[in-house]
Amino acid sequence: MLSHPLFRFVRDDKRIPFMRGRYAGLATSAVLSLLSVVLFFHPGLKLGLDFRGGVVIEARTQGPADFGRLRQALAAVHVTAAGIQRFGAADDVLIQLDSPASGPAQEAETQHLVDTVSKAVAQAQPGTQILRADAVGATVSSELFRDGLLALGCSLVMILIYIWVRFEREFAISAVVTLILDLTKTVGFLAVTRFEFDLVMVAAILTILGYSTNDKVVVYDRVRENLRKYRTMPLRELLDLSINETLNRTLGTSSTVFLAALPLALFGGHTLAGFATVMLFGIVVGTSSSIFIAAPLLLLMGEKRLRQAR
Repeated sequence: MLSHPLFRFVRDDKRIPFMRGRYAGLATSAVLSLLSVVLFFHPGLKLGLDFRGGVVIEARTQGPADFGRLRQALAAVHVTAAGIQRFGAADDVLIQLDSPASGPAQEAETQHLVDTVSKAVAQAQPGTQILRADAVGATVSSELFRDGLLALGCSLVMILIYIWVRFEREFAISAVVTLILDLTKTVGFLAVTRFEFDLVMVAAILTILGYSTNDKVVVYDRVRENLRKYRTMPLRELLDLSINETLNRTLGTSSTVFLAALPLALFGGHTLAGFATVMLFGIVVGTSSSIFIAAPLLLLMGEKRLRQAR
């Protein structure tokens, strides 16, 4: 369908000089990434249950949940909820609690805490049912956090190896540097929006890295083809030509994925809204970075060597 003129974002004869804004694109990306690093340390990420440990309880009330009464009921039994909010329907309640101090009696204390909360919310709103109660200890949460960061690091290394084998060195370095910049911006987005950073968000970031890599490979493939086809064309003009030739495909794919994730962000509830929103942000960042970051980096690092190699 995208081959039909009505579905093209840009005319085939349109030539946009993207490389004119290469310095502005690189500078903007660098500033945003530096701000994201600062936000990572202060105020930092809002760690989810998987990474900080704690207890999460899902309950369903009879009729719409009265959060004021629920909070008062928990305060009456001296339980301080780290978070109590609606997710999904109006009668679905998510209660997050800090886990009891680690020790030999932690499991018994956790069960006692769940029982106390269950009785309190049942008294506040009779007929309330506890649907799920999960607990993650401090040791397990630290291991999950370490494994999540390890997964992100391994993915970047494998992407570097793949692109290095498939393309030249300049392509691989440009792609990985761009992906790292995309990753830092996503972390900054999480710090600003205060979405919980948990295993679901790690999955979202890995998905963004995969999508962004695919987008860059498409552009790089066209650049490599044009390097063979136009042996005397300056690399700056060749990059503009390659980006313009793949622009409709890039925008078409990005729009399709964006529209697919948008309903999840709007109507997915607490479970999926954060994941889908981060995905939407990653799609925009990954698509724009292929044009304004990856290509300018390739121009800066490979302007002489790529032409000499050809």
